[in-house]
Amino acid sequence: MDNQEIKTTIDLGDGRKVTLSTGKLAKQADGAVVLTMDNTMILATVVAKKEISENKSFLPLSVDYQEKYAATGRFPGGFFKREARPAEHEILISRLVDRALRPMFPDHYYADTQVLISLISADKNTMPDAYAGLAASAALAVSDIPFNGPISEVRVGRIDNNFIVNPSISQISEADIDIIVAGTKENVVMVEGEMQEVPEKDLLEAIKFGHNHIKVQCQAQLDLAESIEKSKTKREYPPLDSDEELEERMRKELYENLYNVAKKAITNKDKRKSSFDEIKENFIESFSEEGLEEKEELIEKYFDNLKKEAIRTFVLDENIRIDGRKTDEIRPIWTEVNYLPAAHGSSIFTRGETQSLTSVTLGTKLDEQVVDGAVVEGTSKFLLHYNFPPYSTGEVKMMRGTSRREIGHGNLALRALKPVMPDEQENPYTIRVVSDILESNGSSSMATVCAGTMALMDAGVKLSKPVSGIAMGLIADPDGKKHAILSDILGDEDALGDMDFKITGTTEGITACQMDIKIEGLSYELMKKALEQAKKGRLHILQEMSKTLSEPRDDYKPFVPRIIKLTVPKEFIGAIIGPGGKVIQDMQKESGCTIVVEEVGEYGVVDIVSEDKKSIDWVVEKIKGITSVPEIGEVYTGKIKSIVNFGMFVEILPGKEGLLHISEIEWKRLDRVEDSGYKEGDSIEVKLLDVDNKTGKLKLSRKALLPRPQRK
Repeated sequence: MDNQEIKTTIDLGDGRKVTLSTGKLAKQADGAVVLTMDNTMILATVVAKKEISENKSFLPLSVDYQEKYAATGRFPGGFFKREARPAEHEILISRLVDRALRPMFPDHYYADTQVLISLISADKNTMPDAYAGLAASAALAVSDIPFNGPISEVRVGRIDNNFIVNPSISQISEADIDIIVAGTKENVVMVEGEMQEVPEKDLLEAIKFGHNHIKVQCQAQLDLAESIEKSKTKREYPPLDSDEELEERMRKELYENLYNVAKKAITNKDKRKSSFDEIKENFIESFSEEGLEEKEELIEKYFDNLKKEAIRTFVLDENIRIDGRKTDEIRPIWTEVNYLPAAHGSSIFTRGETQSLTSVTLGTKLDEQVVDGAVVEGTSKFLLHYNFPPYSTGEVKMMRGTSRREIGHGNLALRALKPVMPDEQENPYTIRVVSDILESNGSSSMATVCAGTMALMDAGVKLSKPVSGIAMGLIADPDGKKHAILSDILGDEDALGDMDFKITGTTEGITACQMDIKIEGLSYELMKKALEQAKKGRLHILQEMSKTLSEPRDDYKPFVPRIIKLTVPKEFIGAIIGPGGKVIQDMQKESGCTIVVEEVGEYGVVDIVSEDKKSIDWVVEKIKGITSVPEIGEVYTGKIKSIVNFGMFVEILPGKEGLLHISEIEWKRLDRVEDSGYKEGDSIEVKLLDVDNKTGKLKLSRKALLPRPQRK
């Protein structure tokens, strides 16, 4: 059996080396590569069908990334103890790879293609998402599947003004720029990540730095493929149906009409669509039923191509867009806060025909999300969920759980807002933001960022600065002589444009970005121009938002549960909880508060949650009592817990009882304790006389607080 393994090595420039190998594993796949970096290993495979899919309207590509728990010597959680549906972070990594690979397949390639990426061994300090795209592209490079790559993806972090390629997990936490860059040897095709309010020029420098490393990694894949005989001859697929005569006829009869509809500056999406569709329907009516059945698929294809060409040409010729706006003009904006009276915070953000209704819920530590990945574990106390119901675009669709697109858009909005969120000291809450898109015509993820900012401020969350977001587009002619950079793009402009560039930030700088480039050779100069235009649009949107609410409210709403944090020495955690949880349960039952105790380092952190301030104050006093150390000579107001023949036991602090001997109750002699007039449950003022060093027993006195009677 042939087990010849072929390898190539990539030097990351700092002593770390990445190895790509093929020929040993998964040999029945069309392409398979194992990527190794220290203890991290990723297996990427690709398989494509030999025939073209019947549905020729899009590339049937699926990319799935999965982390094997055995990679880090762990068991999966849950009842079944096996890997199941992908976690959100796995879906996000799958999307990163998909968006980089998809533009690289040839036009009119419609064979079902499946890319599977598995993390089979993992180092706890290495983020595998930075290597998944490289592994997947290498698997395609060594296969016979048509592919205009290779591509690669790298993470770029900046720490102390120094750029680092593929930083470790510990380094990422210190970075003020954290982005994933994807590209070919010649061009950047995708960027996504978050930043700590950095200027536009710094983002461009980070992209350039990442692209320099991508070039090296792409060359390594070419070298590896050169050693594989199979990859030298790519498989061929039969050409798609075509009809040059029909295409030319449609151009002559329809192109001018399509151009004129674009020129009408119709602002309503449905009306504009109806106007374009009417041209198509009139043309279709000229065919017999038999002729239409034969040509309908080609008519649809040629019509979409003509429509796209007419709109693009109109924008480049007139410097005006299909809804009548200038290239840098933002659609009308209106906003409202506190729309949902029972929510902790809410807002409506509407820009043109895109609308987000967003709510904020403030919860306790018990509401934190548990992150249980093979590599990354922990909890998250800031959640953002984005929902895109079908009615937002006037459609009827089956509702089958959260889509990958919804997860991706929600993650982008979360990354945009995360840099301005308050720290642990200022924010004791777990925060959940939910954006429901009620209308959509482009840039709904950026509407979520704006609505999220306003809802958080409405809830009283102390954001350091408001954040807004804008989606930029680009239309460029093939020879590069003309181009139009579009601010706040429509859905139509996204579909027919050459770039979708989402950018978010404050007045000070960028907090997140997501860029997909659909053409080759986008210059850094053009990228810089797009960023500058985006900044103007972003600041305009912030100004419009400030007309409704410019800063966080001074306080939370009256019905929001208040959280008080106490820090106590670690040794008192057991006393606060009590045997079997009795003490903490009794406090919760008596006060109505929710009490959460957590050990953090050398301390215990206690969260006390309630809408009633008196209840919180009562619990605070109780806990302070539990954690207090009795001091000799101090006077305490205690509670009589029990009466015995020789005295009474008095609780001077929660959980701390002392003996008040019968001889210490009064100056006069008492034959029975009951003669003092006290009974169980009464309050009594006592002084702590002494603490036994060996037993810790407390000696109390009441008579020490009474005036001594004169002797007769």
